[in-house]
This record gives sequence, C-alpha cells and structure tokens, in this order.
Amino acid sequence: MTSHPEFGQTTTATEVAKAFSSQIRNKNVVITGVAPNSLGQAMALAIASQHPAKLILASRTKEKLEQVAQEIYNATPKAKEAGTIEIVALDLSSQRSVEQAAAQIAATVDTVDVLINNAGVMVLTPQRTAEGIELQFGTNYLGHFLFTLLLLRQLRNAAAKPGVVGGSTRVVNVTSAGHRLSPIRFHDYNIEGKEVPPEEQPPPGITAVYGKAGEYNGWLAYGQSKTANILFSVYLSQKLREKGIVSYATHPGSIWTNLSRHLDDKGTEIIAKTGTYWKSLDEGAATMLVAAFDPALNGTPPTPHIHIDCTVLYMLTPAEPPDPSDVYLSDCQFAQAASFALDVHAAERLYRLSEELVRRTFDLEG
Repeated sequence: MTSHPEFGQTTTATEVAKAFSSQIRNKNVVITGVAPNSLGQAMALAIASQHPAKLILASRTKEKLEQVAQEIYNATPKAKEAGTIEIVALDLSSQRSVEQAAAQIAATVDTVDVLINNAGVMVLTPQRTAEGIELQFGTNYLGHFLFTLLLLRQLRNAAAKPGVVGGSTRVVNVTSAGHRLSPIRFHDYNIEGKEVPPEEQPPPGITAVYGKAGEYNGWLAYGQSKTANILFSVYLSQKLREKGIVSYATHPGSIWTNLSRHLDDKGTEIIAKTGTYWKSLDEGAATMLVAAFDPALNGTPPTPHIHIDCTVLYMLTPAEPPDPSDVYLSDCQFAQAASFALDVHAAERLYRLSEELVRRTFDLEG
C-alpha cells in the first residue's frame, strides 16, 4: 500500500512532489522522453521544484530539451544557479544512441537514485529501429532495457550509499492500460503475422475492435511493448531487490499527448473511447512520482508522520517486502495488471530475448 491512500485520479505531480520533498532533495534523477507539453516535462517541473542534486533530461531533440530546461529555470530559478539540470540526446530507436547517452550520464554522475523510463511511441504502420526491430517494441521497451542496464553501476552505487534505505533506489517503467491488448509474442515479436501459440495471442475480444494480427497490427505491437515494460519491472525487482533497487511500472491514465500524433482518424476515434476522465499532464505525471519517491514502496512502509518546522518526516519500520509481482500502479495506487504481464517465467524469457537483441549480457547477480 502507498503512504497516501487519498491520492488518486485527480492528484497532480506537483502535489506528489511536495509530499515527498525529503525523498527528492539531493537525489540524482534521470527522465527519458522529455519534451515541451509532455508527461516528461510535467515530471521534470515537479521534481525540480523540490531541489534534486541533478535532474538529467534525456530525449531525441536537443532544442526541445533546452525549451524544457528553460521552463524549469523560469519556475525554479535556483535550479539554474545550482547547475541542477543536465540534458542528454537519446534516441531509443538506435542502440548506438542509447550507448552514447548512457556513457554521457555515467561521465556526469556516479550515482543514479531514480531512473524514470518515460519515452514512448505509438504507430499503426510498420516501422523498424536502426537494428531492424519493430519500432514500438524496440523503442518503448528494448531501448529502455539497454539504457537501464548500461546505468546499472550508477543505480547500484546509489543503493550502496551509506544511510540509504533499501528500496529507495528505483527504476520506473511507464507502461499503459494498453498492455492488455497483447502478451509478448515471442514467436512473432516483430509483428509480421507469424503463427503464435495460444498463450501469445491477444485476449478474447481484442481483435474484434483492434483487428487481427495480420501482416502488421500496430495496436498489438503497442500492447506488446507495454506488457514488456511491466515484465521488465517484475524481473528487475526480483533480481535487484536484495541490492536495494526496486522497479515499478505505471499507467499514467487517459491523457492526450504527442504519443498519439501518428494516429489516423480511426485510431484517434478508438483512443477517444478508451477514457472516461482525461487527465492534465500534471495529473498524468503523478503516478510516476509516487512510484519513484513514495517511501512506503521501499518495503519499509512509514508509520505515522512527524511534523517538524512544516516538514513531513517519515519514521520507517522494517516490514516484509511486497510480492515482486506487485509492480503495477495506476491513479497513484497499486492496481491489477493482466496476468500475462506479471508472469515471472515470461519475464525471465523476455530478459534473455532482450540480451540477444542488444547483443550483450548483463550480470544482475553481481
């Protein structure tokens, strides 16, 4: 359970950041997918207001990153004075770009306390990454897989700092309720219309609305990528919790963002029917900040708050860590993901496939 059960659908990232100010202050935070008028910008503005040590903003376009940085400076002038903001060019559809971005961050900071994998694309026509992988799977998931594991040393260093509470080092993977469209199609991850076994097929009723897995189905490709984000959190928490690192996957809610810019009229109509309450960007960013900073998610939930000089302090007491499958949050609270997105065997299988696709192996046990 989170430490603020009153947080919900209309809670804003600004409110969450204020509530967890002491967890944000002096931390190094990395956010991907940062651009003007985006969830990434909303997260960055909220976090910057509570004085992190470093806030590293990563995205494809330097000019857009600079615009967001200026918005932060306008809202929080001390961020510029303190040299808080760093910008990093990152194209998640190119593994070479991912490697370069991770190397730049590693040269800037020795610790990463919180990594928020927020960037994403949604397309309905077949496109590929630089390495020939289906674009949504390759960008939304695989690029973040590589980026995260290339920053594993910095995450481990953060978790090993003296006085750091185990579980306060976090990897947040932004997913979507759209994960329910498809499990991982291990026999057809490039969505080429290949035959797959029953457990890899869309849930009943999905194809009636979103179409069959023919030559290419962008909806199923998107759903697969978002399932992968959750399975990645399942795997990371299983393997890294003992090292003090946990991972959560978050559904921001129904929000009109640049993610839908590639949809045609029919696609836009389908998306419009998926939400009953459409959030602002500040509301949409709230769940990610709960996943990133709520001390109750450490595995050591807080006892009643103490107020000293208007600052909320949390008294932490030992507790049993949550089930590693409890990784999915929506509307600032834990929620139930599709069972195929919580399958530990699928998480292991996806991890091994991902290592093959990035042509690297990583030692999570070390």
